[in-house]
Amino acid sequence: MIARWLVAVAVALGAAVFAAPGAGAAEPIQMSVTINGQDAATAGPTNPVRLDPHSPARVQMTLTNNTADLVTVGAVDVSGHVLGLTFFSYHTAVSLTAEPGQTQTLDFELDPSGLDGQATGLINGTVTVTGGDGAVLAETATVTDVRGSLVSVYGLFGLALAILTALAVLDAALGIARRRLHENRWRRATRMLTPGIGIGLVLAFTLSATRVWVPTLDRWLLLAGGFAAGFFLLGYLTPTPDTADDLDEDFGDEMDEDEDVMDEDERTGRIGDAATDRFSPGTPAPVRPPDTRPFTDRPTP
Repeated sequence: MIARWLVAVAVALGAAVFAAPGAGAAEPIQMSVTINGQDAATAGPTNPVRLDPHSPARVQMTLTNNTADLVTVGAVDVSGHVLGLTFFSYHTAVSLTAEPGQTQTLDFELDPSGLDGQATGLINGTVTVTGGDGAVLAETATVTDVRGSLVSVYGLFGLALAILTALAVLDAALGIARRRLHENRWRRATRMLTPGIGIGLVLAFTLSATRVWVPTLDRWLLLAGGFAAGFFLLGYLTPTPDTADDLDEDFGDEMDEDEDVMDEDERTGRIGDAATDRFSPGTPAPVRPPDTRPFTDRPTP
């Protein structure tokens, strides 16, 4: 169960990479966004957009319609994603129209009070503008510094990863210590993939929550793949465990040792001393003398 869960997370990493939307889908609509006066497009790990659940965020947008059609803006979404999963999202309904070639601006206040229970740390963010029919008109990627709590959805996600990884490592360590892993080297190596992937995922989450780096998909894959390869090699190089023949041979050796000890005891006379002294071969058994008393004087049985 633990192995399947951790491997499923690793598969989700790869699926998210290939499912990432193209960057040129929203080119007909040019958009610039600032959050609390900071350009969202130029935000990075060293200068992320700070989102504090205890203070509102001012969002200012400029949209230029480069198409030949009238564009209607229906909503603006500000969201944060990790491993293709959305950990926070704020949807703001707006009403804005832009004629062909026209530039329009939006200015509104975002209330991120729910972030405290949603996420914390450095997280990849996205500012998305959608039309009245829900279609994406423009999108800007950014990096957010969420000042939430570890007791949040993102924090609990990392805690679950840590617990499952610890159990997988413990299971592998016990298997190696007791020499009970599979005798086939490739099977042993495959089993060690699970704790390797888990350690990589936990490390990536920890670096994100402690604001050391942004958990991009390539970094998640790099860490998970690196540790998985290392543990795969460790499993392949571990000594071959005891087989059933080895156990039978060990059991036979113990039986031979027991027989040797018993033979030695018999030679030294340490077993059955009393019995051998009384009834050993060549020693006559004691003879009871006949009873010569008259029959009437004999005790009644």
